[in-house]
Amino acid sequence: MGFHHEKLTVYQRALEFATWSQDLIESATKKTSTRDHLERSGDSVALNIAEGNGKFSRKDRARFFQIAHGSALEAAACLDLLVARHCCAADAIVKGKTILEEIVRMLFVMLDQLGCRIAEDSAEYGEIADEKEEVEED
Repeated sequence: MGFHHEKLTVYQRALEFATWSQDLIESATKKTSTRDHLERSGDSVALNIAEGNGKFSRKDRARFFQIAHGSALEAAACLDLLVARHCCAADAIVKGKTILEEIVRMLFVMLDQLGCRIAEDSAEYGEIADEKEEVEED
């Protein structure tokens, strides 16, 4: 038995991230609000995947998967902040970033299948940034 969302690989990866990040949070050397924010954003990934998977309309499903995507990016930024604030070493966040990258890729596929792609590929961002730099130089 079980719920449909429990069978999703992306949901299983979100639970894996939540478990992994809890260990990181508990081992962080400094108290910072980023630790709490990491916990909330990590939880939000799993919660929004579960809720979105239970929605019947494509638009509603996509909205929750988009929120899960945003929360995954937020969690990745929290990991960067923990390193920047010297709460943990850079190599301590590698596994978490890898899990989050997988989650983001899976959510992109799910959103593509719903006809609701939410962002350009990262290569396109680099092209835009390069163009802006060229314009500023002129």
